[in-house]
Amino acid sequence: MRVFIALLGTLLLSGCHADPLSGKNDPKAPWWQLGFIEPFYMEVWVEDSAVEDINGKLFLRTGKGSAAGGDLGYDKEWARGWGDKVGASGWSVVGADLPKRIYVRWQSVVEPQTYRAWIDIPEEARKIMTTSTNRRCPETPHQTARYMASVYLGLAPGGIVQAWVRDECHHPVKVARAQGEIEPLGPHLGKSNGHYYPLSENSKRYMEQYGIPYGSW
Repeated sequence: MRVFIALLGTLLLSGCHADPLSGKNDPKAPWWQLGFIEPFYMEVWVEDSAVEDINGKLFLRTGKGSAAGGDLGYDKEWARGWGDKVGASGWSVVGADLPKRIYVRWQSVVEPQTYRAWIDIPEEARKIMTTSTNRRCPETPHQTARYMASVYLGLAPGGIVQAWVRDECHHPVKVARAQGEIEPLGPHLGKSNGHYYPLSENSKRYMEQYGIPYGSW
């Protein structure tokens, strides 16, 4: 009887100290997501990407295609910096543990130039990714924790690569930056006779008015 009472007391005590923001048991994806963004009007085309996870395992062809951007008009230089909207749909890196570093090869269509780069993902970023799916946001404790952790790579003219992750409140956190190098084979690894992905009319108009704001990323 005494053992039962002691056990009951322990359960009640642990219940009183339960973390109301814990999202450990909230639904979550088994993998994380990789997405790409571009400065407004500075269009890119991602030719290839790869991920090395913290276990040293390499995952090839983890995402390619267009990057998230936007058209906001021509009343000011929207392309300077990254703005306050960091996010994009992306690709689940199936089978991968948290990322150690990420490779990307892309066309900076507005220049035009082709770049390639590896960007190292620091431990700080991995901690934020883990927390984001295991802890609820203090601002909205009634909502479940994020379903999927994510990494966003921003690709800018001049070969600039910027990495963000999102915290438990969905706020973007800058975690890394890298300088890419020119791909010597050119677009499509030399298989397109030097032809780049076509530039949209909106970007052409923006470029004619403001040009490329190098050094702002």
